[in-house]
Amino acid sequence: MDWASLIYLGFTAGLFCIFLAIVVRTYSRKRKGKLEEAKHRMLEDD
Repeated sequence: MDWASLIYLGFTAGLFCIFLAIVVRTYSRKRKGKLEEAKHRMLEDD
């Protein structure tokens, strides 16, 4: 592998780690109440 391939692989792995962090933070048990609250707020009639 040359340097460009290694940099591309590292960049891709970094983006994947950021994506996983966002998913874990969004669906963690601590934040479940806020997530559900927003969902129910959208379904309420004005």
